Amino acid sequence: MEFLPYLAAFLLIKRLQKLLKFSPLRAKWMSQLTLASWIVVGIGITASIYLHDGLSSILGGALLLGAVAIADKEADFQPFNSFIKAHLPLAIASALSGVAELIAPKFYDKYDNLFQFAIIAGFVWIFARWATTKKQREEFSLMSQQNAQLDKLVAERTAELTKQKNELQETVALLQTTQQQLIQSEKLASLGELTAGIAHEIQNPLNFVNNFSEVSMEMMDEMGEELAKGDKEEAMAIAADIKQNLEKIIHHGKRADSIVKGMLQHSRASSSTKEATDINKLADEYFRLAYHGLRAKDKTFNAELITHFDEQLPAITIVPQDIGRVLLNLFNNAFYAVQKRQAIAGDGFKPTVELATAKKGNFIIITVKDNGTGIPDDIKDKIMQPFFTTKPTGEGTGLGLSLSYDIVVKAHGGTISIDSKPDDYTIFTIQIPIG
Repeated sequence: MEFLPYLAAFLLIKRLQKLLKFSPLRAKWMSQLTLASWIVVGIGITASIYLHDGLSSILGGALLLGAVAIADKEADFQPFNSFIKAHLPLAIASALSGVAELIAPKFYDKYDNLFQFAIIAGFVWIFARWATTKKQREEFSLMSQQNAQLDKLVAERTAELTKQKNELQETVALLQTTQQQLIQSEKLASLGELTAGIAHEIQNPLNFVNNFSEVSMEMMDEMGEELAKGDKEEAMAIAADIKQNLEKIIHHGKRADSIVKGMLQHSRASSSTKEATDINKLADEYFRLAYHGLRAKDKTFNAELITHFDEQLPAITIVPQDIGRVLLNLFNNAFYAVQKRQAIAGDGFKPTVELATAKKGNFIIITVKDNGTGIPDDIKDKIMQPFFTTKPTGEGTGLGLSLSYDIVVKAHGGTISIDSKPDDYTIFTIQIPIG
């Protein structure tokens, strides 16, 4: 029976190889286990030929114990732990049998049958444990195959998600670029609508400049004549009048200059730099420009412009060109609404647009009211959405109110609300924090 521990050690190694056949650990252990099996065979044959039966049993038991100890310490073999430890009874029985045969031969001879039975029982126990762990081995094999399939699926899914992520990033970048282009187009479109209004507003101060210049030239001639007569007092009076004319020329020249600078500021990209601004002056500027811009397109159109400015308003910290863009959009919509209602109602209808400012707590309130076509209740919640417009194709982009909402609410921490009754009125109310 001395060969049984060697055979058990050999079979243990072979069974471990079989158990790892479909495992990712196969590549790591297969060559080492093959080498170990040949070492066990070599030691077993050598011991059977050259060693005493007792020494052969001790060596076989020690060899099997060593194999069990090494396998038990490896984390990779933990799933087979119960099967590996099933070899311990045979290893101990073989070692004790060999020790008894060498140290106490008479005792061994007397109980030889018991020692042989213990060795055979240990060998049979190994197979009994192997049978009970068969299901465990099958489950581990199935789990290993499933893990391999899952790893493959995860790798494929990861590659697919990475591809989708890259595509989404490219799409987002394209959308951001398109958004900026649309916003700039909306800005340029609103500036285009102002062109006629700007021309009208600049023409007024230029007319004053030209008129006062011509009058001043005539007065210079008169002053020269009075000086030639020696009437110094009259000449000084004329000089004072000329000075007043020059002051008026300067005033109207600065007025034209401020209009040009304001429109240049409106057309350039927003710097997002907030500055103290006179909201009454800003609102009045765009109010008149929007009105004259529409009149340039339709010279038959006339409307009553009513303003209620709170002259005690403090300067408000805003991005002027952005808030100017918001006001321009509201004014254009108001004039468009009253113009459309006038076309339907006829000459008996009097278009009216009102602009009011006020202070309430820590907020500046700007109100734009018109008596135009109004906004139906079913679309009030939609008009702030991008690309939604009630205007015919070609007359509106659907971005004006959407951009206005972003500027007031997101960029300035304010609010914008709507109150409207179809065929009666529409009121847009803007609240912007002062500080």
